[in-house]
Amino acid sequence: MKKMILAAAVLSAFAASASAQQAAASDHAFTGNVAVVTDYRFRGISQTFKRPAIQGGFDYAHSSGFYVGNWNSSISGNQYPDGAGVEMDLYGGYKFEVMPEVGIDVGLLKYYYPGVRIAGEKADALELYVGASWKWLSAKYSRSIDDEYFGFTDAKGSDYIELNANFEIMDKTVLGLHVGHQKFKNSGDFNYTDYKVGVTRDFGFATLGLAYVTTNADSDFYSPSNSSGTKTKDVSNGTVVLSLSKTF
Repeated sequence: MKKMILAAAVLSAFAASASAQQAAASDHAFTGNVAVVTDYRFRGISQTFKRPAIQGGFDYAHSSGFYVGNWNSSISGNQYPDGAGVEMDLYGGYKFEVMPEVGIDVGLLKYYYPGVRIAGEKADALELYVGASWKWLSAKYSRSIDDEYFGFTDAKGSDYIELNANFEIMDKTVLGLHVGHQKFKNSGDFNYTDYKVGVTRDFGFATLGLAYVTTNADSDFYSPSNSSGTKTKDVSNGTVVLSLSKTF
């Protein structure tokens, strides 16, 4: 009988220890993601000369609301010459609730294009952002805090504002709506508005997405040539994007 009581006490101690460890571990969340897309569209503009891209990244989030992460995508050498053919995003911020179902997100995001020069200038950018969300609706404002901004110079104060809505129209199926406006300080001819309508379906093993993306950008400013100069493409006009992604 004493042995049974002792055994029960030991098992109880182990269970309590395991429970405490799980509680401590729950303060930290690590996730990764990977995707294949038929065209990488950033704020409505193709970054891959209208060709497919491979993407992926990872995130760490603490229960306090602080988070950091990295996301990467292949890009086109036609649009980002002399580089490694990759975009690397590094970000960190803080999320919190101001009231039930109303969240605020504040952070810093660095866009890094190793080796890339556009007309002799770096393509890198550094933005400060603040976002707000309520149920299915979210808004975000991003502002450049550096003079370098995606190949533009003296561009500090350039900004992007967006509004997003995501509705679950059936089990594991989400309808997404997006509109955003990009403004370049001292380069107003490049300003434009972008739009996106898409549907995603979570199949468990992966999420399949289908979206239509377009902009009202002036094609004269968004029609780069290939490296040989034999072909140009309007990378701002409308297109359908198919994606297959997985978060783990």
